[in-house]
Amino acid sequence: MFKVLKRMSKKEVGYVLVSLIFIVSQVYLDLKLPDYMSKITMLIQTKGTLHEILKEGSFMLLCALGSLLAAVIVGFFAARVAAGLSRKLRRDVYYQVSEYSMAEINKFSTPSLITRSTNDITQVQMIVAMGLQLVIKAPITAVWAITKISNKSWEWTTATALAVVFLLVVIGIIITFAMPKFKIIQKLTDRLNSVTRENLTGIRVVRAYNAEGYETNKFEKANDDITKTNLFVQRMMAVMMPVMSLISNGLTLAVYLIGASLIESAVGIQSRMSLFSDMVVFTSYAMQVVMAFMMLTMIFIMLPRASVSAKRIMEVIETKSSIKDGTKTAGTAGVEGTIEFKDVAFGYADGSEDVIEGVSFTATKGQTVAFIGSTGAGKSTLINLIPRYYDATKGSVLVDGVDVKDYSIETLHDKIGFNPQKPVMFNGTIRSNISFGDTGHAPLTDEQIWQALDIAQASEFVKKLPDGLDSEISQGGLNLSGGQKQRLAIARAIARRPEILVFDDSFSALDYRTDKTLRDTLTREVKDTTKLIVAQRIGTIMDADQIVVLDRGKVVGLGTHKELLANNDVYQEIAYSQLSKEELA
Repeated sequence: MFKVLKRMSKKEVGYVLVSLIFIVSQVYLDLKLPDYMSKITMLIQTKGTLHEILKEGSFMLLCALGSLLAAVIVGFFAARVAAGLSRKLRRDVYYQVSEYSMAEINKFSTPSLITRSTNDITQVQMIVAMGLQLVIKAPITAVWAITKISNKSWEWTTATALAVVFLLVVIGIIITFAMPKFKIIQKLTDRLNSVTRENLTGIRVVRAYNAEGYETNKFEKANDDITKTNLFVQRMMAVMMPVMSLISNGLTLAVYLIGASLIESAVGIQSRMSLFSDMVVFTSYAMQVVMAFMMLTMIFIMLPRASVSAKRIMEVIETKSSIKDGTKTAGTAGVEGTIEFKDVAFGYADGSEDVIEGVSFTATKGQTVAFIGSTGAGKSTLINLIPRYYDATKGSVLVDGVDVKDYSIETLHDKIGFNPQKPVMFNGTIRSNISFGDTGHAPLTDEQIWQALDIAQASEFVKKLPDGLDSEISQGGLNLSGGQKQRLAIARAIARRPEILVFDDSFSALDYRTDKTLRDTLTREVKDTTKLIVAQRIGTIMDADQIVVLDRGKVVGLGTHKELLANNDVYQEIAYSQLSKEELA
């Protein structure tokens, strides 16, 4: 929790210091009230005048109003500090996650990162807003009140001390049992988010397979688990309020019983009146002590969960990306658009063996290089090494003659137009999706957008939409077909005007005619751009300048379609399973 608080800005620390002044003022005014109460009691007992009583009463009223004003000011600053800190934490978490490689994303999981950037930060915001008012005020109030009552009577002081000790023991027992559960609650929240997200994103498949019952059971189990854990914690915490009432009322009763005994044994009316006045004052001060510890109890209730949340937030902020940014902002002159793999191997951190091993090939400017192989052969993993979604564990991946690890990430990504296996559409319009991202070029004109759509064979269906380029796209492109999303994603990559275009099975949702037309147009319109194509269909890659055949992460064939069809068994097996000999010829 301390690490989170250290992230407060100087301005927010200033707010805390100003709040401290008003908190001390509030405590001072609160503790002055019993003094005026004592004076009024003495005036009543000694038959003081109405004017004297009203005078002391007006001072009491001013103290109460001053305390109220100080509390409002402290609440204002506490809200500013809590809101400012939570905003900074959300920003830090967002920027840190945006720097993560896929390894870190997979380590935390998407649902957990969402929970950490929302629910966990809310928990911290609440404890800061409450804590600034209570954590500072409670100890000051307790210590100040104790010094006020310590010389009144050892019997009353002992009774107050016993009440405080009993309160602390109860708090300790409850926190001991509740603390482990708070850690579990946050993990269960991650699980609930994961199940909900999976169900919503896969709603079409769920309905198609009549799996609503199955998904409902998964959700109910996750929901029941977090509900049961929350109920256990809340029931433990619910014990606090009755205990508070018991201690408060018990202490008041003890003070009066002790006071009655002391008054009865006192000699003289003056001594009895003095003891009665002290008893009234002591009762007020004792309640202030108990209230101070009750305020701390509120913090003890919230602090464990907030501490867990703070730890989870700092885990995200302190976990650095395994992909280190390079410094180079340009490739080697004369080899623009060239990609070279030199004996590249890659294995996942939690994997026992490499999924790619000994891969070497070169793609020169303007070439089309295709990758084919059985499912799990490592095709997508291989091309994910180019934009550095992962880093090769052995060997080198060179773009424009420079190792990708030496480039700044921004420079490297500006050179590449990447199309992932699953096309991603963002909430907005067709125009905003095509012109997505900052490439360092001037903003795209409508003419350039239409040109990219023409090449991607997407202009025909866009023109039929009522609003054309301004047609709305829902989040994830749910109002588009699979083929439409793929073509828009391809247009987005082309519109970047990159040196290298990477298509990771980006033609799978297109029919053969559209596939062929699109590839022919690519060859003609972006002939100087290097094109890397991962595909499952032989028809998609037959015209490639070079085909890399992968099998279990290794290159088992390298050449043109005709060369591989003549002498590569793996390529022949894939080819003949899809097309006849006449079609392949």
